[in-house]
Amino acid sequence: MSWDPAQYLKFEDHRLRPAVDLLARVALAAPRTIVDLGCGAGNVTKLLAARWPDADVVGVDNSDTMLGEARAASSALPRVRYEAGDLAAWAPAAPADLVFSNAALHWLPDHARLFARVVAMVAPGGVLAVQMPDNFGAPSHTAVAETATSARWRARLGHLVRAAPVARPEDYYGWLAPHAASVDIWTTEYLQVLAAGADRMHPVAAWTKGTWLVPFLAALDDADRRAFMAEYDARLARAYPPLPDGRVLFPFRRLLIVVNR
Repeated sequence: MSWDPAQYLKFEDHRLRPAVDLLARVALAAPRTIVDLGCGAGNVTKLLAARWPDADVVGVDNSDTMLGEARAASSALPRVRYEAGDLAAWAPAAPADLVFSNAALHWLPDHARLFARVVAMVAPGGVLAVQMPDNFGAPSHTAVAETATSARWRARLGHLVRAAPVARPEDYYGWLAPHAASVDIWTTEYLQVLAAGADRMHPVAAWTKGTWLVPFLAALDDADRRAFMAEYDARLARAYPPLPDGRVLFPFRRLLIVVNR
């Protein structure tokens, strides 16, 4: 599947805010090594480098397109580098003082095993900080499944529908506590106010087009993408009606985790 940095970054402020909130809860004075796991276009990687300018920071992602954007955006940061890697298998050469992951690990299955492996990437005294979307029961996401499993699209897209990938907060506590000095887990729902773009696409459709819809749209040609998006857009219009000024209220729930080793 192919990621589009421009589409993803259309809502950069909203997408960045949970990372900023998570970063504020990381109580490390001077980490020497930092990993940004699932760095995407590098916007969070730059925040990490700005807070700890003396640290060596590596961003890891499996999208060459996103990594190209990240390298261009970080060209003036000599202590930042990027690696292509499969997040399901990648590991640092040595444990890092901070492993930070913003809106990436929900793409991977088997979180019990995954989080045991990821927390092992953190050095003693270090921190694992993770943020994941937890909005999969909302119309923004259920409408994707409803459209993909409808009669017109089921044969081509039905197999791409996934169960909600994020577990309960207490599950993550159970998986992480044996490896930690402390575990802090909380959820936040952001009431996002989204403006319509010039393309007249429903704002929530524009949001998911840069994330959850990516594998579905990658499986279609241009004409079918337009037809699929028109059906999905119509479902969203009922679930998220526009305000008088054309903007849309989009509540979005997120799960945040800070583990001190």
